[in-house]
Amino acid sequence: MNEKLVIFDTTLRDGEQSPGAAMTKDEKIRIARQLERLGVDVIEAGFAAASPGDAESIRAVATIIRNSKVCSLARAFERDVRAAGEAIRPATQDGHAGGRIHTFIATSPIHMEKKLRMQPDQVMEAAVNAVKLALEYTDDVEFSAEDAVRSEMDFLCHVFEAVIAAGATTINVPDTVGYSIPVLWGERIRELIQRVKYADRVIWSTHCHNDLGMAVANSLAAVMNGARQVECTINGLGERAGNASLEEVVMAVKTRRDVFHCDSRIDTTQIVPSSRLVSQITGYPVQPNKAIVGANAFSHESGIHQDGVLKFRETYEIMRAEDVGWSHNKLTLGKLSGRNAFRTRLSELGIVMESEEALNSTFARFKDLADKKREIFDEDLHALVSVDGGIDTCDRFKLVSLKVCSETGETPHAFLVLSDGGAEIRADEFGGGPVDASFRAIEKMVESGSTLLLYSVNNITTGTDAQGEVTVRLSRDGRIVNGQGADTDIVIASAKAYLNALNKVFGAGERAHPQV
Repeated sequence: MNEKLVIFDTTLRDGEQSPGAAMTKDEKIRIARQLERLGVDVIEAGFAAASPGDAESIRAVATIIRNSKVCSLARAFERDVRAAGEAIRPATQDGHAGGRIHTFIATSPIHMEKKLRMQPDQVMEAAVNAVKLALEYTDDVEFSAEDAVRSEMDFLCHVFEAVIAAGATTINVPDTVGYSIPVLWGERIRELIQRVKYADRVIWSTHCHNDLGMAVANSLAAVMNGARQVECTINGLGERAGNASLEEVVMAVKTRRDVFHCDSRIDTTQIVPSSRLVSQITGYPVQPNKAIVGANAFSHESGIHQDGVLKFRETYEIMRAEDVGWSHNKLTLGKLSGRNAFRTRLSELGIVMESEEALNSTFARFKDLADKKREIFDEDLHALVSVDGGIDTCDRFKLVSLKVCSETGETPHAFLVLSDGGAEIRADEFGGGPVDASFRAIEKMVESGSTLLLYSVNNITTGTDAQGEVTVRLSRDGRIVNGQGADTDIVIASAKAYLNALNKVFGAGERAHPQV
C-alpha cells in the first residue's frame, strides 16, 4: 500500500519573503481558503513573532481553516514559541484539523559561529527547550535544523535525537541555501533515518531552496529515501531563487507512481486556480514555460508533436491538462447577472467578501467592467478583487480621474486627480510615454521618493478587450512593495498599480525577516 505524503505549504510564510510579496490579512485568508480547497495538509500561515500584524493574520487563518492544519514558524526562543502558540490557538479547538508550531535553530558550524554566536551545547539546549515549550500549546511540534545541508552529521543526529526525546513529532531537514544535489541529499536523508534513534516515531520532512535550480529534484530524492513530508510553495515562490514548487512535486509523485510509493491528498484540479490566485495577489507572474502551471505547459507548436497528440494524446503528454485545472475560458457572468449570482460565483472561486459594503463595492466595479468587456471570465473576477482592491476600502490614495494625451511627434502629457484621504489633489506632467507621464504626475503630488524597480504588463484573458494586469514594484528606504492594477485601459491599470504600491509604502511597517 502507498504511504501518505504530507504536503506542507509555506506560501504564506516563506513565499511571502519574496521582495514585495508581503500580503494583507485578507489576502492571506483568500490564499489559505484556496490551499484548503487544494487539499494541503499543513498551511504555514506566517511567523507570529515577526509583527503583531503577522500574528493576527495567523490567528485569522487558524480561525477560518477547518480541514488543514495551521502552523506558525518560531525561532527556538521562548518569545517566539509563545507568540506562535497563541496565534495558532483557534486551530487547536474542536472542529479544526489542528495547529502546529514549527520551531527551528541553525545547526551548521558557520551559522552557529557567525550568526548565532552560540556553542553547540547551547544550540542543543535551545532546541530541546523550544520543543518542550511548544508542547504546552499543541501536541503537533515540528523541529527544523536550519542549514542542515552544511551541518556535521554527528551533531545533526544528536540534535534530532534530543528533540525527538523531548516530544517533536516532525523532523525537518532543510537545504536552507539550496546547496545540495539530489544524489547527496537523498543519501543524507537516508543516513539520518538510519542513524537517529527512534526515527520511526516521527515524520521526516524536507525543505529545499532553489538556488541551484534543484529544489524539486532534491525534495523528490528525499521522498525516495524515506521523507514523508515535503515543504513547498505555490509556483515555487520564495526568497532568492524560491522554494520547491508544490505543483511539480505533487504531479511528479502522481505521474510516476511506479517510482514513488506514496500518495498525497491534493485535489490536483485546484492546482491552476491556486497558481493564478497566488500570482495575482503577490504580483509575481508565472513564466509561460513553467512546468504544470505555465501558459505553454500543454501547448504543442511542432508539427510532429501536434500530429502525434491528435492521433493519440499520450504520445507527447504524460498528464492531462484537465487533471491540474486547465480548461478553456468559460463565460461565467455578464452585464445582466444579478448580485446573488455574482456572490455565488465569487464563493465558488474561494472569494469571500468581509461585509455587504465590500460586496456592493465589488459588484459595482463588476458592472462597470461588464459595460467595457463583452465576456467576463473567472480570471477577470480574481483580478477584480485582487488588484482592484475589492476587499480593502481603507486605501489612502485613490484614482479619481485620469486624462492622457499621446500623439505622434508630441510629448505625452497626463492630467490626474487623486483622492488623498478624501481630499482631491491634482497634477499634470509630461513624460516619455503616457504611463511615464502618469507616474510622474502621481509623484508630483505624493512626493514619495520611491524608486521604480519593476513595471510589467500581462493580459488576464484573450482578446483586444481583455483586461491588462499591471505589476509595479517600488522601493523606499530599503522596503520593497508590489502594487497591482487591472483595467481594459492599460494606462489606467498602470496608474492603479502605482497607487496600490504607494498605499503599501505609506501603510504598515516592514515585516521582520524570520531569520534576522
